[in-house]
Amino acid sequence: MKLLDSLRFHIATLFQGSRRNAEIEEELRSHIQHRADDLERSGLDRAEAERRAHIEFGGQERFREECHEALGSNFIDSLLQDVRFALRVLRKSSGFTVAAVLTLALAIGANALVFGVMDGLILRPLNVAQAESLYGTEYGDYSGFQSYPNYLDLRDRNRSFDDLAAFNFVFVGLDTGNNPSQATGYATSGNYFDVLKIQPLFGRVFHSSDEHGRNSAPYIVLSYGYWHSRFQDDRGVVGRVIQLDKHPFTVIGVAPPEFRGTLLFVSPDFFMPIVNQEQVGGENILDARGNIHGVFEAFGHLKPGVTLAQAVADVNAVGANLEKTYPKEVSHKSSSLSRQGLTSFGGPVRAFVAGLMLLAGLILLAACANLGSLFAAHAADRSREVALRLALGSSRNRILRQLLTEAVLISLVGGALGLMGSVALLGRLSMWQPFPGAPVHVPISPDAKLYVVALVLALVSGFLFGIVPVRQVLRANPYEIVKAGSAGRLGRRTTVRDVLLVVQIAICAVLVTSSMVAVRGLVRSLHSNFGFEQRNAMLVSANLAMAGYSADRVSAMQKRMIDAMETISGVERVGLVNNYPPLVYASGSRANVFKDEIRDLRQSNVAAMPFRYDVSPGYFDAASTALLAGRTFSWHDDKDAPPVAVVNRELAGKMFGSVTNAIGMYYRMQDGTRVQVVGVVEDGKYLSVTEDQQPAMFLSSLQSPSSAAYLVVRSRRDPQELAAAMRSKVRELDAGLPVNIDTWSTLLDVVLFPSRVATVSLGVMGMMGAMLSITGIFGMAAYSVSKRLRELGIRIALGARRTEVLQAALGRAFKLLAFGSSAGLLLGILASRVLSFIVYQATPRDPLVLGGVVLAMSLLGLLSTWIPARRALSIDPLVMLREE
Repeated sequence: MKLLDSLRFHIATLFQGSRRNAEIEEELRSHIQHRADDLERSGLDRAEAERRAHIEFGGQERFREECHEALGSNFIDSLLQDVRFALRVLRKSSGFTVAAVLTLALAIGANALVFGVMDGLILRPLNVAQAESLYGTEYGDYSGFQSYPNYLDLRDRNRSFDDLAAFNFVFVGLDTGNNPSQATGYATSGNYFDVLKIQPLFGRVFHSSDEHGRNSAPYIVLSYGYWHSRFQDDRGVVGRVIQLDKHPFTVIGVAPPEFRGTLLFVSPDFFMPIVNQEQVGGENILDARGNIHGVFEAFGHLKPGVTLAQAVADVNAVGANLEKTYPKEVSHKSSSLSRQGLTSFGGPVRAFVAGLMLLAGLILLAACANLGSLFAAHAADRSREVALRLALGSSRNRILRQLLTEAVLISLVGGALGLMGSVALLGRLSMWQPFPGAPVHVPISPDAKLYVVALVLALVSGFLFGIVPVRQVLRANPYEIVKAGSAGRLGRRTTVRDVLLVVQIAICAVLVTSSMVAVRGLVRSLHSNFGFEQRNAMLVSANLAMAGYSADRVSAMQKRMIDAMETISGVERVGLVNNYPPLVYASGSRANVFKDEIRDLRQSNVAAMPFRYDVSPGYFDAASTALLAGRTFSWHDDKDAPPVAVVNRELAGKMFGSVTNAIGMYYRMQDGTRVQVVGVVEDGKYLSVTEDQQPAMFLSSLQSPSSAAYLVVRSRRDPQELAAAMRSKVRELDAGLPVNIDTWSTLLDVVLFPSRVATVSLGVMGMMGAMLSITGIFGMAAYSVSKRLRELGIRIALGARRTEVLQAALGRAFKLLAFGSSAGLLLGILASRVLSFIVYQATPRDPLVLGGVVLAMSLLGLLSTWIPARRALSIDPLVMLREE
């Protein structure tokens, strides 16, 4: 009842404010009149008695506020009064208001943008039922990848999951009867849609009951996006037979629009049963336990009551049992579980987003420090107003509340502008296609969490820089301030504003240092030695299986393609590499190799796990890979010749001690095949530009042909003209063979993508830091000059030189700039070590980086103090002293 009574009272107070104000005014007049009556009876005339009564009563405003507080009606009224007054003050100080709002808009917008990215990539689960219990397994020799038989054993033997589904990627030639094209899909286990509880938009999905062994389920389910773009929303597509790599498949349904697969970055065009992958991949993966690339990822829902630790222990137990049962095929190091969607990329993505959040937080901290300094100066300029309000009876708490109201209004407006900008950028980012032709998307869409975060950041920011003037208000002496007049003293001791400016400059120097380190590292990565020369090299992707070529026809057709490319004018050399060339799409496969004397080929006896590439004669010349010793392949190194290999320097040293010792030596493959080393080439980069030096071996593609391959064509001709000529040659050989032609440099975009994104992100952060640094230093310098105009005028009148005037006016600002920049440069050098994990050859000890940071901060200082310096030098002593 007390709560209801209190609520009714406050509501009545809110709607009956005018009547209560009238009652309070009447009460105040009554007190004053009674005292005046007493004084009049003591012998004073009426006018003097009323004057004395008013003086004795004191400031009426203070009593009005106390009455309102006692009645519980002061909060709403005073809040509205504070808001109205704050709007008038901010409108009057339009320059300060605009600068503060834009500063916060940039800072809060940057943080909202990064949070939106983090929410879409990390915090928000897949858009499927019960996503909170869905986990992917990182299991086997590599994260994510495992063989299909191992997946089946894990699915059947584990006791932690309701069920386990799996998927892999397939790249096919899809022919609907006209205009065949390449498409990307998921080859999934039959229970894929059942585990995810996905229902089709229309038609049906496939189930485990549709599988009856190899190539037994020729069905596909189209993704909504592919159905919309390729089939123009034709519902009659269900039941239609289309060709995948010249094999008939029946469309049985279309997935719902909100479902884009189980890997956040990759949106497939279609889904097909993994038991039919042999028809589109040309390789039987169902029985090959040693083929660790049979399954990309396995996932499922944890059973109720099963903890994550229990599930990890369960999966590890299954893996250990498989390693014991199949020692030659299985090497199980450890297993882990992670939220589905980023299973194989979670670590790098989380580290990158965490770094962005840290930098965005520094931007916001710098902005708050900047605004704290400006707000303190703004409050100091209003010291006379504050003193008069205190003298008239206003409480210090009320003045502080007024200042906080102004700060919160600024932060809310700035936050709203920043939020609108971040929402627009997130919308563009969700439609961004970083790699044209690749099924890659960034799954980002703003939701309610983003708006809540922006509101919280705005309120917290307003509170942080709004409390900076608290100390000077609490210690303000109205008598001293009024007596001093408008020409207040600028103290020589260190103030809060100085500390905030140093912090802001240090943060900005950290951002500038990091951005320059990233830019320098990216430039180096583009001109570093990858073990091949990507410039002046074209890559032709051709999967002969898409045109229906059988395995026995692959080598002959590939030889014809190489010969045809060599006839093109301007082509210098042509070679071929199976599957993917080094660094293309960050894709590579490893193989186990053993010393020649080893006969027990179990996993524990593996001597090295080099990257494996199957290449044709002429490849090393086409790739401009230097031969260090021995020879490369010839057309005689075919299936009828003994197995031979060319290894890189790293593998030669690891296996045989040196480059020269490796020539003519043998090693063994997993199946026991003896391979002779006939050549050694230079080291290179194979999976990532940031990787440590890795071993690699190159086998003859004639001895292990594959339908999926890239032609490497070296030429100095214009890429567009050369691509047209190459495409024409392919059509002459087989008009039904789909090919993709790009420069090698273009296809390196995937592996360079993290470095470029980091560089762009840090560059933007560095620019924002520079802008904040300019406004902060400018505010400090302008405030210093404005408060010392009289002193500077006297100095000029007494004959001070221009340099002495500048030293007096701006010396303090430059000292703070030097101190903050030095601290920031040191912190930036320490922080930039983290960049080496994502930006190749990023080093903060580069003389160009150090010199660039010093030059940048010096230019920022000069730019920031240019206008205050001109104002200080343009002072007319006569005019200034006359005004004073």
